[in-house]
Amino acid sequence: MNRRSFLESTLAIAATASVGRVALAGENNAAATSPRTEMSLHEKFFGCIAGCHIGSAMGAPVEGWPWERIEREYGLLDRLLPYSHYGRKDWVREPGTTEDGVERQKLIITAILEKGDRITAEDLRRAWVDHMNPNAAGLISEPFEGALLAMAKTHIPASDIGKYCDYSGLVSLARSCHPIGLINAGDIRGAIDDVREIGQLYNTANSRGILWAEVTVIAIAAATTPGATVDRVLGAVFDNCDKVDSRFMRPAGIRAELERALKLTEGCADVREMRRKFDSMYSGTGMVYAQSYANEIVTKAICVLKMTRGNTWEAVKAGVNMGRDTDCLAAVAGGIAGALSGAASVPKEIIAQVDYATSVNPHTSSKRTLRETSDGLYEAFKKRLRRLREYAGVMDIP
Repeated sequence: MNRRSFLESTLAIAATASVGRVALAGENNAAATSPRTEMSLHEKFFGCIAGCHIGSAMGAPVEGWPWERIEREYGLLDRLLPYSHYGRKDWVREPGTTEDGVERQKLIITAILEKGDRITAEDLRRAWVDHMNPNAAGLISEPFEGALLAMAKTHIPASDIGKYCDYSGLVSLARSCHPIGLINAGDIRGAIDDVREIGQLYNTANSRGILWAEVTVIAIAAATTPGATVDRVLGAVFDNCDKVDSRFMRPAGIRAELERALKLTEGCADVREMRRKFDSMYSGTGMVYAQSYANEIVTKAICVLKMTRGNTWEAVKAGVNMGRDTDCLAAVAGGIAGALSGAASVPKEIIAQVDYATSVNPHTSSKRTLRETSDGLYEAFKKRLRRLREYAGVMDIP
């Protein structure tokens, strides 16, 4: 996309930002032309953050469990529970407490709010150094993040730090990069560029972890576009993922894996049916983070999005009850669905409890409520658009 067409498309997004309507996959022609409640971009931002954080909090107590154990102990889990992580029995977390992935995301959000615009790897490094709890590793963040923070405090360029992470295919980035999709709402190319940039704090530049994170931000940037539907979001993912230069490396196989999973789960009516299907595709155990690789989590999230027709609350519950890396899956699926349909489907008491749990969390880097977080990102997005309008005026583009 050239500069003129980029500016024109971005300004078009700004013109409709407050009235983007949401329609879900499966609409017939009559439904598509009938009056429908409009979903504002403001509420899509809130839905994305709420879906992600609530999915994280609800999935955390059963993280790593096989779905059979979840079924045996809770049936279909649809509530927030207390829990402990990292073997720390001295801290039983309040129901609604988010975990390491949201902690990672909060630092991305803080960097965006401080800049009021898209961010670079160096912007995010500064947020790490200024705001990350130095005792977070092994408490509210993964142990390897302590090593990354130590390197962030040195002269090493931010874009080199991820080279020293042992886990290049993990879902670490893909499950926390939602704000990159939001600050680039409607701008898929910008979202891809930015997640590749900041992803280098977590992984090497050609990591599968970064390539799968592109799917998350593509879906969110597409979902925030006026008139978005589940089918259009899926179309945007297939049109834009896996675009690596074949002269230098092989494609990551993202399209093929998504196609296989969508075909496998086609016709699934609920999570109980879908998780049985996925048992034949993802069942790895016996190694560190065996259940937490980006290809598995993001693929499942895309299938959940389709099955639930973009309903945020249903997407969260499906992720929580799928088994394996439940918190990451619920956060990705809930966040993408929320960017499409908002948070109206989520019980208000669930939102209130997550906000309360955040307020009493002694170790988090940010105690912003869900609404304060999404409002801050929305204001940063509007600042970005204002700057683009001013730039278009200076360059005499009507």
